[in-house]
Amino acid sequence: MATPVTVDWIALRAEASSAAARAYAPYSHLRVGAAGLMENGRVVTACNVENASYGLTLCAECGLVSALHASGGARLVAVSVVAGDGQPLAPCGRCRQLLFEAGGGGLLVDGGDGADPVALATLLPGAFGPTDLGARREAP
Repeated sequence: MATPVTVDWIALRAEASSAAARAYAPYSHLRVGAAGLMENGRVVTACNVENASYGLTLCAECGLVSALHASGGARLVAVSVVAGDGQPLAPCGRCRQLLFEAGGGGLLVDGGDGADPVALATLLPGAFGPTDLGARREAP
């Protein structure tokens, strides 16, 4: 069994804040950064990237999952998502689904100052995952 990783929430939030400072948010003016701690102890970060065609905007969490895989991948164990002011934001539904596949229901999401981290399964009950594909596919 793998040794559990200790989460330094203050440091993880600082990494997310640093990423938020690099966000491209000329439309909403809401800079968002995300930092994820992998089971191997490595941290990966990303920021939101807006687009004039709003539907094409990339959330910080989307960039985080992309950076996770581009950098060799590993399972996420904790994530902090913050606004430009450094305070935590809850991931949107789309991002919860992306994070679920990268870390599972046990992925811890930063609850903010004074609040306990929340397991992703609490934020996304009944999540659809890779095992559902195999179990529900119809035979060709």
